[in-house]
Amino acid sequence: GARCGRGKMAAGGAADAQARFGHSVKGLLTEKVTSCGTDVIALTKQVLKGSRSAELLGQAARNMVMQEDAILHSEDSLRKMAIITTHLQYQQEAIQKNVERSSNLQDQLSHLLK
Repeated sequence: GARCGRGKMAAGGAADAQARFGHSVKGLLTEKVTSCGTDVIALTKQVLKGSRSAELLGQAARNMVMQEDAILHSEDSLRKMAIITTHLQYQQEAIQKNVERSSNLQDQLSHLLK
């Protein structure tokens, strides 16, 4: 009879060990699932940050293209203004020569009229 009792105890001990093992496996699984979830969240954040970065880079590129267009337009305007300035200088010189000639003519006329 004593043997039977020991057999039951051994079986009970084995069941107990199995239950403990089951609990530890459940604990490990829960831990793994939690850390997996955390990793997925971190990865999602990283992907979102990456897509935001790509969006910002695209915006920056578009802005640079717009700036480049504005710079080219300004450069063209400056070139045209330089040409206009040169023409105005020529006209000013011509006007000055005409003024000098007319003052010479006035002097000659006043001498003639005396």
